[in-house]
Amino acid sequence: MKQGRTGKTTLTVAALQSDFADDVAENVERVTALVRQAAEQGAQVALAPELFEGPYFCRVQDARNFARARPVEGNRTIQHFRALARELGLVIPVSFFERLGHAYYNSVAIIDADGSLLGVYRKSHIPDGPGYQEKFYFRPGDTGFKAWQTMHGAVGVGVCWDQWFPECARAMVLQGAEVLLYPTAPRPLRHTAHTRWRRRPGGRRQPTIAQAAGTLSAPPLTRARALATATLYLSGMSVLCG
Repeated sequence: MKQGRTGKTTLTVAALQSDFADDVAENVERVTALVRQAAEQGAQVALAPELFEGPYFCRVQDARNFARARPVEGNRTIQHFRALARELGLVIPVSFFERLGHAYYNSVAIIDADGSLLGVYRKSHIPDGPGYQEKFYFRPGDTGFKAWQTMHGAVGVGVCWDQWFPECARAMVLQGAEVLLYPTAPRPLRHTAHTRWRRRPGGRRQPTIAQAAGTLSAPPLTRARALATATLYLSGMSVLCG
């Protein structure tokens, strides 16, 4: 984290947005361009949307989508962003569909600013409903919630649905997380989460959680959501709370 003019430490986070094609290489190229743009503007962390390697496929149950899953070892997308993080000096959480033996997870690879892979977080809370058939694809994660000690500060990473369960944020803050990141997938316009954030006083800042960690103010939270092309109209936005 950098020392600001007021004497407070600051962390510059870029929440990336894009539409995505059903082509991994094209989508990686799009996100790469956005990461470079973020780096030019001084970002220290670049957060891309959930499952950005393709359009949000969990709207339907289709066994063919399991072919999208890849293991961590030898994962080309992860290796690509490790090299990019090392080049630009950015922390880059990379969301991907993970295959681990016969198990499948909605995962995030945490890449530090020197390109090292700090580890993997697997989404704990899996939604199931119209437009969100994630339980058909993913097991609940087995990693637990962590605060990742990066070169730019302690970062907590959840995924999308995790944000609505306070134990996720609480656990990460108690471990020292200074910023919480939630890469998020698109959702139908009639079910847009930002309206709930506006109605809820203070949004997702939840100062009680920060106080439980012994801090004076809540850590900022970043969410990134993709704008996907589909017959179902989907919204795209990013929310940053201090």
